[in-house]
Amino acid sequence: MKRYKVEMQREGSVKYFFIRDMETLEIVLLPSKYLMHQVRANRSPNTIRRNAFALAYYWEYLLEEEHEAEDVYGMDYETQYDFFAEYLKWLKAGKHTDNLDKEPQNKTCNAYLKEVFRFYSFLEVVRNNGSCLSVLYYNQPITKANAIGVRRTIRSRSFKGYLKEEERNVRAADRNEIVTILEACTNCRDQVLILLTSELGFRIGEILGIDYTKDIDYENHEIRVDFRDDNENDARAKNAEERRGRVSDDTFEFLLYYIGEYWDILQKQEYLFINIKGDTIGKPLRVDSVYDMFERMEKKTGIKITPHMLRRYYANTRWEADWPLEMISQALGHKHLDTTIRYLNVLDDKLKTASQEFYRRYSKLYGVEQFLESRR
Repeated sequence: MKRYKVEMQREGSVKYFFIRDMETLEIVLLPSKYLMHQVRANRSPNTIRRNAFALAYYWEYLLEEEHEAEDVYGMDYETQYDFFAEYLKWLKAGKHTDNLDKEPQNKTCNAYLKEVFRFYSFLEVVRNNGSCLSVLYYNQPITKANAIGVRRTIRSRSFKGYLKEEERNVRAADRNEIVTILEACTNCRDQVLILLTSELGFRIGEILGIDYTKDIDYENHEIRVDFRDDNENDARAKNAEERRGRVSDDTFEFLLYYIGEYWDILQKQEYLFINIKGDTIGKPLRVDSVYDMFERMEKKTGIKITPHMLRRYYANTRWEADWPLEMISQALGHKHLDTTIRYLNVLDDKLKTASQEFYRRYSKLYGVEQFLESRR
């Protein structure tokens, strides 16, 4: 039985997460303050919930090691490094949970520790007493230029002791697979959802948060992502930034058909995607219902497709159409280009082809033939 428990409290449309000490029944103040800060920063409830569990696990580790959270500031570099490296081993061994079905992935363990480091960064700002973790070092600064040419330096703190992460085995959906799934759908709602996800590259939470009365530009065939934290189905944009995407004329015409087909249900609320039968008819569609639909399609067709695979399909098709990397990144809502690059499984091949073409055209770039002649 673990001592620290993650609890959630809802006030209106806002979810608050905190950590409770089940022995004293008191709320653990420091991590709960950090989680409250994330609520104020408009982080996704699902993200905050994951972060709450990461901190609860760390508090269990502190308990076993007989340390308080701020004790690490008094450790020398080697001791502090070993303390966090042992925490990763502790996680990898599954000591953070009572229900270990399989060994946690290295990437998952690293993610838990990264959240602990973000907590300490928050603590350092709040305390403002000069304390900082000595094991976190600054990556080499990267200078980037924005749209108007102003350059800025990006610095990030990292830890050298992270576990080596597994390669993420997520592929992009194939166009023929998407067509097969579309043909297997039994209603136009599911077809429109798949088409919009494929043509916009939006996250599934963003798709389900679309308000057909406000977020659709019916004249220009554009749909926007609008950050809202009060969606009835808990779907929301990941970042508090508006984005827009345009769909094909055929898909937009099909979207209008869907709206007309279910207008008697849709007109009673504002969400584009709703339940179309059963006890919850007319209620906004939820994420778990979408995944259930994709599982049904997999059983029916033998083809596995997920919303994330559709996002990767979007990224790869735009890259193959020679969209600039920055434009694809912006369309996907990524904060960092590195994330976008990981989406593009054709990137290495395309770079290889481009390099071959470059050297074919500029084979005498350095005058190497002259060097060879002089050596013979």
